[in-house]
Amino acid sequence: MILVGQYDSPFVRRVAVSLRLLGLPYEHDTRSVFGDFDSMRRTNPLGRIPSLILDGGETLVDSAAILDHIDETVGPDRALMPPSGAARRAALQRLALATGAIDKAGAATYERLVRPSRFRWPDWIARCETQAAGALAALEGAEWPERFDQSHITTACLLFYLRLNAPHLLAPGYKRLEVLLARADAMAEFQATAFSEYAVPRAVD
Repeated sequence: MILVGQYDSPFVRRVAVSLRLLGLPYEHDTRSVFGDFDSMRRTNPLGRIPSLILDGGETLVDSAAILDHIDETVGPDRALMPPSGAARRAALQRLALATGAIDKAGAATYERLVRPSRFRWPDWIARCETQAAGALAALEGAEWPERFDQSHITTACLLFYLRLNAPHLLAPGYKRLEVLLARADAMAEFQATAFSEYAVPRAVD
């Protein structure tokens, strides 16, 4: 398998961590949606990441679809999402909060870093960050099972992203989320997918 996309994307990283946790080998294609946009569109018509090219040549796009395929591949006993019932509903709710926060924090980051300053919309940045903060507070108050599942992985990827790009959103202090982040920090799967900067072009004013 080939995973397309850079680890600075929390959506790419959650797929990479999941593959590593489940012992599924992959090659890493580090093309950038910014630097290699035309090439990326030949892999995914949307020009987005991640994509997962399967051994048979089929290409899966969107991290949710990829993760669903991964869980199906390893079977219900090893899958990173609970199979049914209240546990699955709760995990899906945590996932919705985490991916929503990634979307909103990412939108605010793009507005701050990519758009020229004279065109930035402060009210939009504030609104997106308010939404992300609401999700973080809800995740802090959620019930977290001991078994490390996809909601843990995705939330940890969110927290790593915020630590690099929007640390002020973590400033209120979230004790449960700090424990989760420390747990992920110590895991080989997260260490192997670490990144040190966000690979987007900066605005030229």
